[in-house]
Amino acid sequence: MKNLEALIIFARVAEMKSFTQAAESLGIQKGRASIVVRELEHDVGATLLHRTTRTVQLTEDGRIFYSRARDLLAEADELQSIFSPGGMSLRGRLRVDMPAILAQSVVIPALPQLLDAHPEFELELSSTDRRVDLVLEGFDCVIRLGPIVDESLIARPLGKLRMINAASPGYLKRFGVPQTIDDLRNQGHRMVHYMRNFGAKPDGWEYPSGDGYKSLMLPGTMTVNSVPAYHEAGLAGLGLIQGGYSALLPHIQRGTLVEILPNLRPMPLNASFVVAHRRNLSQRVRAFMNWTEEVLKPYFD
Repeated sequence: MKNLEALIIFARVAEMKSFTQAAESLGIQKGRASIVVRELEHDVGATLLHRTTRTVQLTEDGRIFYSRARDLLAEADELQSIFSPGGMSLRGRLRVDMPAILAQSVVIPALPQLLDAHPEFELELSSTDRRVDLVLEGFDCVIRLGPIVDESLIARPLGKLRMINAASPGYLKRFGVPQTIDDLRNQGHRMVHYMRNFGAKPDGWEYPSGDGYKSLMLPGTMTVNSVPAYHEAGLAGLGLIQGGYSALLPHIQRGTLVEILPNLRPMPLNASFVVAHRRNLSQRVRAFMNWTEEVLKPYFD
């Protein structure tokens, strides 16, 4: 139990980057937290934390140790609750990252039902278009759209996210409603360009052709590097956009966007639930993975 207490204190200090705040959250003295962590470092034979007058940061050894400590604490938490009444109730914190637009349009609106059913479950949700590092940034799991480029990660396919073409009513009144790919050229259409990193070549307008997909380079007056900004540019009538059905559906239902070229939709995006390793997945991770799959299912092809 002493070793478990040390892991709990160390993990809280690492997460809050402060001995003072960690001690307050655990209801112990700051001096007690500092002593326990120093004893832990002595026992493992490594410096786990860089300490300055302003902040506390994990060392490289500390990052590795923290990742394993989180696994052990999750297992201990589940072991403690295995015989509790209604043993399937989720407890503790889960740290998750997912694309911002997916969080805003689908996951967050559905969360009240999950959190009401599990009052001791706390979700720490990061939503960004950046590809986070699961291990170095301490995430339990992430949801990713598109290919998984890191072969060291374990990915469970969730499905293929339906993509659609859309434009604002004002834009279509000005340029006309395209019915074919040739109309995109002949009617003088333009698109909003999206690039995760400025300076790269724009992807162009994607459409099905034969057994695959092709890309038509259309002019554009605006380039953005975030999906929410991309959608807002479409809503403002700055050009045609291609986006996930789940995110654009509310705008289409309100009439602020109109789906176009429904028979020429871009390639669906692979959606995956990603963890750093398959071994010893906590009950929280498994439950959230299953819940997410059900929530997203209506938006998959």
